[in-house]
Amino acid sequence: MSLFAGTSSYYRQYRPGIPEEVATVLDRAVAPGWPRRLLDVGTGTGLVAEALLGRFDDIIAIDNDPDMLAAAEEALRPQLPGGASLALVESTAENFKPPTGWQADLVTICRAFHWLDQATVLALLDEQVAPGGAVAIFGDNSFWAADSPWKQSVRVVVQSFLGEERRSGNSTFKHHDRPYSEIMEESPFNQVEEIRVPVHRTWSTKGILGYLYSTSFAAPHLFGDRLGEFEAAVENALAQHSTEDVFLEDNEFLIRIGRRGTA
Repeated sequence: MSLFAGTSSYYRQYRPGIPEEVATVLDRAVAPGWPRRLLDVGTGTGLVAEALLGRFDDIIAIDNDPDMLAAAEEALRPQLPGGASLALVESTAENFKPPTGWQADLVTICRAFHWLDQATVLALLDEQVAPGGAVAIFGDNSFWAADSPWKQSVRVVVQSFLGEERRSGNSTFKHHDRPYSEIMEESPFNQVEEIRVPVHRTWSTKGILGYLYSTSFAAPHLFGDRLGEFEAAVENALAQHSTEDVFLEDNEFLIRIGRRGTA
C-alpha cells in the first residue's frame, strides 16, 4: 500500500499550494529561454507544476502513486498553456529515465526529499539536468512540527490515537539527522544557496482535518473505525484555542538550490 493511500483527494484540496514568492524564486534559479524544461520529482497532485505553468513550457512530473497522478492530470491539463507540454509519469525517482536527449533546466523536489534514496537520486540527476541547470529541494514545516499551541494540541490528539512516534503509513517515520544542504554539497550539485520565504496562513477546523488526512502520518485508513471519534477529538481540542474557528499559522519555505561547481 502507498504511504499516501486514500489521501489524494484531501491532498489536492487541503494541502497548501506553492506561494507566488516561492514560484518566483524557482523561476529565477535558471536562465530564461525556450524550450525551458522542468522535472518535478514526487509531484503528488501537481502543486509545484501548477505554480510553474507558464514559466516552463516542457514539464515532466513523476510520482509513484497513480491516484496522485490522476488528480494532477485532472487539475493541470485544463490549465496547460497553448504550445506547452506536460507528461505525468508513474515512477520512483530512483527508477525514472527521461526521454532520450531530454534534460531538465530545473528539477524540483518539494516535501518529498525525505522519502528518497537521497544520494542516489542526486547522482542520477547529474545525467538528467542540463548544463547550467539546477536542483531545488524545498518545503515548509509539517503540522507535526507543532510550533504553536493549537498545532501542539492537534499533534497530541493524533498521538493519542496512533502512538507517540510519527507514523509513515503502516510504519514509523525515519527522521534524517543531516541538513539537506549538507547532503547536496556531497553531490554533483554542490554549490548550494538557501533562501527562506515566510508564509502566513489562516486555517479552519475543516481545513486542518483535511490537511491531516492528506498526510502519511494521519491518513484516514490509519484510524480504522475510529475515524469519527478522531474527528470529534480534534474538533474539541481546537475549540479550546478559538471560539471563531480561526487558527493562524506562521510558517516558511526553506528552498535549497543546488548547482554544479565550476571545474
